[in-house]
Amino acid sequence: MKSQEKIPTSKVARASKFANATLKVGGNYVKHYAKKMVGSPVTKEELHAENAKDVYDALSNLKGSALKMAQMMSMDKNLLPRAYTDKFSMSQYSAPPLSAPLVMKTFKSNFGKSPSDLYDEFDFDAKNAASIGQVHQAYKDGKKLAVKIQYPGVADSITSDLRMARPLAVQLLNLNDAEIERYFSEVQERLLEEADYELELKRSMEITQAISHIPNLFFPTYYPELSSKRIISMDWIEGKHLKEFLQTNPSQEVRNQIGQALWDFYDFQIHELKTVHADPHPGNFMFTQDGKLGVIDFGCIKEVPTHFYDNYFQMINFDLLENDERLGEIFRELEFILKEDSPEMQVFFHKLFKQMIEILGRPFSKATFDFGQNGYVDEVYAFFEEVSKIKELKSANVARGSQHGLYINRTYFGLYTLLNDLGANIVTTKPEHLTPTYLKEVAV
Repeated sequence: MKSQEKIPTSKVARASKFANATLKVGGNYVKHYAKKMVGSPVTKEELHAENAKDVYDALSNLKGSALKMAQMMSMDKNLLPRAYTDKFSMSQYSAPPLSAPLVMKTFKSNFGKSPSDLYDEFDFDAKNAASIGQVHQAYKDGKKLAVKIQYPGVADSITSDLRMARPLAVQLLNLNDAEIERYFSEVQERLLEEADYELELKRSMEITQAISHIPNLFFPTYYPELSSKRIISMDWIEGKHLKEFLQTNPSQEVRNQIGQALWDFYDFQIHELKTVHADPHPGNFMFTQDGKLGVIDFGCIKEVPTHFYDNYFQMINFDLLENDERLGEIFRELEFILKEDSPEMQVFFHKLFKQMIEILGRPFSKATFDFGQNGYVDEVYAFFEEVSKIKELKSANVARGSQHGLYINRTYFGLYTLLNDLGANIVTTKPEHLTPTYLKEVAV
């Protein structure tokens, strides 16, 4: 892939890229409907494909939060048509890489030294290039290392990029102002953390130590002395990305073993650490033929507040579906039902979100769950696609659902999708402490 010689860093240059992308999307709509008016054979899929290409070309050159948005939207299959998700998924590990001079400049500004001063060997050709940084291979004292380098200007442009991206996001996602405000606020907070490599290094070391007991997981060792605010050095771990791994036709036993490790990885973080790796896209994992799962990126971490945790995980619990009174209380606590809703709207949303619990909580309702079964994950995404079209949600200029749910829902969507791709059948029994108090009292 051709390397990128420069990244627009000024607000004016970046704003121009966003404006051009927005104009191209608008122009594509005009051309599409003009062709329809004169009877030319056109399809919505062709329109989506043109828009996806124009938007991705602009965002991939901007890097940073702009490209990260594309990566996130490629995972949230209910948000965008297939053409967008297919194109934007390239941002996970196949974005245009930085050229060698830009890599050298980054090292000079962070260490005052070149890579040759820090490592015994350093390959200037990036092995992977994603949204916020790219990865190079190096050697030090006989160890093979992965060196993650942040793109220049990423951290400084996050707030302004998100502000400029709003019109484009509104056009593509069809969100109202209140939803986009809450969505962008939460995304901005996570991205600012993700651009702080010193924070990522600290969290990576703490979390990997806390979950090192989970079977069939492995992680790199990190090297603080070779890391900085914009560079992280860690062991290079071997394995295949998911698509390559599945092409080897692994056995069902291996698929189940990796799937269990993946489930346990998230289950322990959420329920014991209350801090979770909230970026479950395939580019963050390595898969091995003997059924091991390597985790290589802890940049996006969501801390789960106690109030949200207690209500959310009581809600996603089949035991609660028969108690409409308690369910209504939780819906109000999590802002699914609002005090300004009319009685009719309260009944409407109660029924809608109860249906959501039944679908999302299904894996928690059994001791084991087969994510490879036909249709389950498709049903999840189909439900949320239908929800996105509900006029009562689209017409009201109000955001529903706690802002903390954005990344937790995204985590479970990504986890379910990975497990579905693996075709894994795993143990999913919910922790005992998630049983609501009133049910424990009844049992006694």
